[in-house]
Amino acid sequence: MTDFPFHLLLPLTASLLFVAGLIFVKRTTVAGINPWTVAFLSNQFAALFFTCFWFVGGTMQPLSMLWQPAIVAALYTMGLSFTFLAIERGDVSVATPVFGVKVLFVAVLVTFLTASQLSLTMWLAAALAVLGIAMIQWTSPGGNRRKLLLAIGFALCAAMSFAHFDVLVQKWAPQWGIGRFLPIVYWMVALMSVVFLRHFQPHALKDAAVRPALLIGSALIGMQAIFIVSTLSIFGDATRVNIVYATRGLWGVLFAWASAKIWGGAEATVPVHLMLVRVAGAVVLTTAVILALAMG
Repeated sequence: MTDFPFHLLLPLTASLLFVAGLIFVKRTTVAGINPWTVAFLSNQFAALFFTCFWFVGGTMQPLSMLWQPAIVAALYTMGLSFTFLAIERGDVSVATPVFGVKVLFVAVLVTFLTASQLSLTMWLAAALAVLGIAMIQWTSPGGNRRKLLLAIGFALCAAMSFAHFDVLVQKWAPQWGIGRFLPIVYWMVALMSVVFLRHFQPHALKDAAVRPALLIGSALIGMQAIFIVSTLSIFGDATRVNIVYATRGLWGVLFAWASAKIWGGAEATVPVHLMLVRVAGAVVLTTAVILALAMG
């Protein structure tokens, strides 16, 4: 039991926080709040949370190296923007599983951008994770086809952006130390988010019916970043971390269905037989996670 990769519990926690945050975010978009308002607030929360990491310490690099956190910050900002656009265009149970394609993107990027060589078992785990995601996604209820394709397209763009983000954090953070690299990255994220102010909706913070969901969702999205990004910075292991993080596809289906039953939403109308296929996809996804853990 001493060899159990306990650090993988951190991305598991992140996956739960991520989906919970998206459910609150979806409630705000249904109420007419645009994704740029949510993105701005989420990024400010993340910058605030990561400021605490400065006290951990690290090795400040020359100013000429600031391009590294700048690139990582830009990738995070792009990824989160595409995430909220996907949620705005589609349901949480549609977009969230597609985000898991990041598992495959990361596996490929780790092989080509770092010196790490993935084992056959790890490639199998990544492939199973993608298969599970596909099974969950394939059973999406009918509706506006163009809207669905837009949601999937934005989710794939988010997955690609975050895949590059994860691999570069694993590659560059060690020489800075998490107490320097991560705060600088998220301060840059907060600064880059100023461009969202053009579309920011201040009335959202004044509306008592929307404000709680907006603030809770934004805070949860910012908080989940702590778990996933700090894990990558300290332990690396980007492929296994993302296989475990891909369980958010399962939580996205189950939590979105449960919340739709309580508060209303498209997921509440999914037929039982389609939900069973989604559950089968979740089982395949869980198998991938078990294989990843077995590699510890």
